[in-house]
Amino acid sequence: MLNRRTDRRFLLAMISFVGSARIRFLFSCLTFLMIFVLVNRTPSYLGWDHNIHFHTKSPGGCSTSRKGYALLINTWKRNDLLKQSISHYTSCPGLDSIHIVWSEPDAPSDSLVKFLNLVIQSKANNGRQIELKFDINKEDSLNNRFKEIKDLKADAVFSIDDDIIFPCSSVELAYSVWRSAPDAMVGFVPRIHWIDQSKGNVNQYMYGGWWSVWWMGRYSMVLSKAAFFHKKYLSLYTNEMPSSIREYTTKNRNCEDIAMSFLVANATGAPPIWVKGKIYEIGSTGISSISGHTEKRTQCVNRFVAEYGHMPLVSTSVKAVDSRETWFW
Repeated sequence: MLNRRTDRRFLLAMISFVGSARIRFLFSCLTFLMIFVLVNRTPSYLGWDHNIHFHTKSPGGCSTSRKGYALLINTWKRNDLLKQSISHYTSCPGLDSIHIVWSEPDAPSDSLVKFLNLVIQSKANNGRQIELKFDINKEDSLNNRFKEIKDLKADAVFSIDDDIIFPCSSVELAYSVWRSAPDAMVGFVPRIHWIDQSKGNVNQYMYGGWWSVWWMGRYSMVLSKAAFFHKKYLSLYTNEMPSSIREYTTKNRNCEDIAMSFLVANATGAPPIWVKGKIYEIGSTGISSISGHTEKRTQCVNRFVAEYGHMPLVSTSVKAVDSRETWFW
């Protein structure tokens, strides 16, 4: 009789435990579901519009450009990559015009021009017209990518290399960030500088790549291989920046992107803005993989500091992300 009572109590205890475990499991599932729904619907509840456009003032006091952005693409004897890049970016809704920086000894072929025009025409829906221009240069210089473009209609310039591709969603996010801060340089590839303590001199600096950015959690540059900036900086780079810096980049075939970062930082006294985005490399490895690349970049940083008479770069830890596609900020 005692054994039966014990067995019955044990059975009831097990049923109660299993039942409460099921309840706890169901409660956990419901809690997770509610959190998931709230995270995805909160902007709607609060009246936020995912597609809202920033209304800001440009440095001259006028509204920033409503014309979209100009794609400024740098290329060199890689027509296959150029075709692939143009075919992709013509699908981006904010694109207004395409300017190809052409520094090759031979003019672009008729077949290349015809192909690119056909691509643009195929994307010209709803009355959308994308302008295509080749900016022909007689001299092969890295400074060509920042030459002033007199007839540029859009205020925003999206500078890009021909061997990397970003999804249109990432490009449009960066464009919206730029519109909220049109004086800033807004880009996808961050870099960092810091004082070289080994030299015992506060005027000596080091240049660091991605792993240095990751380790330090800060950055002070975004490379022009994938960045938005105001078209006025093309004029400043060509006409106002010390000519010795342009001569240095031409001679050393490096650091025009650092020179642009210095120029913008010197003009604004503010850091750039890094936008997190997916990067797809479609070309072979570039000069960054060559031995001694970081040392050469360090030399550039210190040379430009000497030219400006001070260090204009400002570091920051701020990063722009699309919260709709990010679990953790």
